[in-house]
Amino acid sequence: MVTPVMPEQTFAGVEHWTKKGDVTLFLWQKKVPQGNPKGTVLFVHGSSMASTPTFDLHVDGRPYSSAMDWFVSQGFDTWCVDMEGYGRSDKDPSVTANIKAGGDDLIAATDYIMALTGVKSFLVYGISSGALRAANFAERKPERVAKLALDAMVWTGEGSPTLEQRAKNLARWQTGERRPIDREFVWSIFNRDHPGCADANVVEAFAEAIVALDDSVPTGTYLDMCANLPVTNPENLTMPTLVMRGEFDGIAGIDDLLAFYKALPHPAKQFSVMQGISHASLQQKNYMMVYHILQSFFEQPDPVYTGDGA
Repeated sequence: MVTPVMPEQTFAGVEHWTKKGDVTLFLWQKKVPQGNPKGTVLFVHGSSMASTPTFDLHVDGRPYSSAMDWFVSQGFDTWCVDMEGYGRSDKDPSVTANIKAGGDDLIAATDYIMALTGVKSFLVYGISSGALRAANFAERKPERVAKLALDAMVWTGEGSPTLEQRAKNLARWQTGERRPIDREFVWSIFNRDHPGCADANVVEAFAEAIVALDDSVPTGTYLDMCANLPVTNPENLTMPTLVMRGEFDGIAGIDDLLAFYKALPHPAKQFSVMQGISHASLQQKNYMMVYHILQSFFEQPDPVYTGDGA
């Protein structure tokens, strides 16, 4: 059961760095101060912002705006990583950072975490294109993923008005040039689907944290999501999987995701529609609902009986 929000606890983070070939990747860790953790959560960010603004945001008067602090308070160790081209990881202007490259980043990041901590598998949460990156990683390294949570994901793109509009700039995404981002762009994420799902002070804090690290981001995920879908095969996701979809999300078409969900092979799969939420769920007014859904999935006990005679 999710415990009450108050009083808030905050936890110190630790910087880590690892290599993907010649590329340096930044990782951020927050862990339980003592005792054995319930598990290790790996958070995977989306197309337009680095990891710490997404998962370790702090907003005055809004307890546990940091998803990492929340999950540490609940007994989990937590990690996030800046994909190549974002935040404090290397930013070669020629690198487009597509979905497969994000999978490469997650393999490198988990190589490092496993060697450092002895962890053998992760509770993986990805949001938006981060969900596609997480799914790519899970397809390639299923033994490293104990449970997989995919939030605000797109599969084939069917029924996605946001991607329909974004595809009008396909020629721009195909150039490989980085696209600029600023506060106005961050606001557009919250205004395009259903204005009012997030408080203004939260959007401002989110925008400030994003632009402090990046004034431009790679175009590879936009290109993949406009021209190359599907980039993941649900039949290859052999672990318990949770599909999360905001009620008002303009990217994650519900029929598209239901078809994806039906194709998932593991019987311990879940589909959750999050009421009153648009696209960036962790920054919405109903963010505690997101934590509850995700934590419940991560903490669900293994079945005693599986129907196969065991």
